Amino acid sequence: MISSANNDFARTRKIVDDVLLMSFPMRALGIDFRRNVTLLRLRDGRLVIHSSAPFSERDLGVIKDFGEPVWLVDATLMHDTFAKKGRAALIGPSYLAPDGFTKATGIPTAALFPPPSDWAGEIDVLRIDGIRTNEHALFHRRSGTLVVADLFFSFPRQMRGWPRFFVRHIMRLPRLFGVSVFFRRLMIRDKQAFMRSMNALLRWDFERLIVAHWEPIEKDAKEAVEQALRDDGFQCGTGLSAPTQSAY
Repeated sequence: MISSANNDFARTRKIVDDVLLMSFPMRALGIDFRRNVTLLRLRDGRLVIHSSAPFSERDLGVIKDFGEPVWLVDATLMHDTFAKKGRAALIGPSYLAPDGFTKATGIPTAALFPPPSDWAGEIDVLRIDGIRTNEHALFHRRSGTLVVADLFFSFPRQMRGWPRFFVRHIMRLPRLFGVSVFFRRLMIRDKQAFMRSMNALLRWDFERLIVAHWEPIEKDAKEAVEQALRDDGFQCGTGLSAPTQSAY
């Protein structure tokens, strides 16, 4: 069972000038996995809010201080946990999500792919093929920031005790970063299609990576992603061919 705690404990962290990270408590199996919400700001000050959360009035104030909330995004079918609460708090913005999200949640959404034309030249979207969760990745060009949902997990090295054991031995992430064993075994249905998407993702020139749970990577993220994929047996790399669908 997943539960959230009092929103007064949401953490806020500025990654770069146009990217703000908000982390909300999200407990399951005795571990706080955190739900990361990423604010991506366009040049004109409008915001893309990546991932829903149980936003409090205080959280909404933080969002509006950073920019004008215009789009709320849930980028995978798995991120329905806070969809109703998040939408109730943010009624005004357009709600974008993958195909099938409305059926799963009962909440009306618009298509995330292809992305809004207003994002052209600023935010790219990649639909990840070969997986069951219909996940999409977003790339904020100006800041060189890649934002994903459950494709990658990243945990702090200072994590100890039961959480560290769970991550390293049950999720099978010995380096505390990578594609979890649950994703590899349960979510990938076409390995070749998935690898084509990863090759396309690696063509983006990203320096930073923000994941949906826990720790962002703020330097050399592309190298970390490529290494993690190879460690898991995916022969992906920037020099390989066969792109998949992307936009802008």
